[in-house]
Amino acid sequence: MKIGYACLTLGVYNTNFRTCTLKTATKEHLLTLIKHNLDTLDRIIDYNSSMGITHFRISSDIIPFGSSPINTLSWDEIFKEEFYLIAEKLKMNAIRVSMHPGQYTVLNSPNEDVVKRAIDDLAYHTRFLTALKTAKSSKIILHIGGVYGDKETAIARFEKNYHLLSQAIKDRLVIENDDKSYHIGDVLAIGLTNQIPVVYDNLHNQVLPFDLSKDDHYFITVANQTWKTEDGTQKIHYSQGAKLKRAGSHSRTIDLEVFNAFLNSIPDVDIMLEVKDKNLSAIKAANLLTPNKKISNLEKEWAKYKYNILEHDPTLYNEIRTLLKDKEAYPIIKFYSLIDQALLIEPSEGTRINAASHVWGYFKESATEKERNHYASYIESFKKGTYSINAVKGLLLKLAVKYKNDYLLSSYYFHF
Repeated sequence: MKIGYACLTLGVYNTNFRTCTLKTATKEHLLTLIKHNLDTLDRIIDYNSSMGITHFRISSDIIPFGSSPINTLSWDEIFKEEFYLIAEKLKMNAIRVSMHPGQYTVLNSPNEDVVKRAIDDLAYHTRFLTALKTAKSSKIILHIGGVYGDKETAIARFEKNYHLLSQAIKDRLVIENDDKSYHIGDVLAIGLTNQIPVVYDNLHNQVLPFDLSKDDHYFITVANQTWKTEDGTQKIHYSQGAKLKRAGSHSRTIDLEVFNAFLNSIPDVDIMLEVKDKNLSAIKAANLLTPNKKISNLEKEWAKYKYNILEHDPTLYNEIRTLLKDKEAYPIIKFYSLIDQALLIEPSEGTRINAASHVWGYFKESATEKERNHYASYIESFKKGTYSINAVKGLLLKLAVKYKNDYLLSSYYFHF
């Protein structure tokens, strides 16, 4: 079972992708951005490998204007070496990647121009995954599209346009149930009829159910019939609904106890987590599933979270420290439950300053007089309300970079 997350890597230094506007999309600028984004992807793959994360959805924006006629670059040839190095890392670490075109890639639109752009976009995604030398198991996920007042006709139009696609695109394309128009019953029927693998999304099925008498295990099992050997292990999407938000909104983080119960109710599949804290939940899941259930896994996580927790709630901070004293235990669900509780508590001015002072402690011996004065003035400005806590954190992050403090650079304190 591979566990993955989508597109963005949170709380990890120097992993931001970049894009541009149409106005600034010159050849030179596009080359610079593509180089930056591929280098960023390379760092993310290194990070995922180190954290035991073996599934990753690559952002469609990694090549700015990748499917637009404005980008005529032979980027897969120009950056052949970068693609090769990333491909080798994916292979060496058995990391499965996928892509998911956005809402404007609609294959069943009645507008021919929209369909043409959709096909061009699918060709771009296929080109990118091919440049990475990935197998057919690296998939492109697509929703069926709109209903346009007549679902039966819209489905027929999807099937017609699907059969116009190149074999290279068909080899990678999979379809997913959504939460507005096409429930899992619709998508299974389309997949079985046209031999297209189906990705089951549990939250979408909760919001737009097909048959309330059937559970996740049932739909995953039926969807498995659409997956052939060359498609790789069947994959699904998993998310939990955000409380007090619009139905279908993804939660901030994964409740690990709920996720564990879900895992125990389904067959073995690859799972893409769709959750706002991205890789942080993927690490939770990886630590839950690892056969190497040692307290050191949680201690490594604690090193990243500790100053965030101290900032939010010193009492829970101490409770977690106490929890980790038993070196023979592996209280993973309790550990993450306490972290989740703490992060929901609004920090006070005092707890923010206390956490900042702990981080400042790493520099107070080596900092210059100018840096000492800067820190003191930032704290005073924060107390007066003229500087936000993010300004204080920004200063501390610059110091962590300057003094090459890898421990702090790995901390989530600077990032949320």
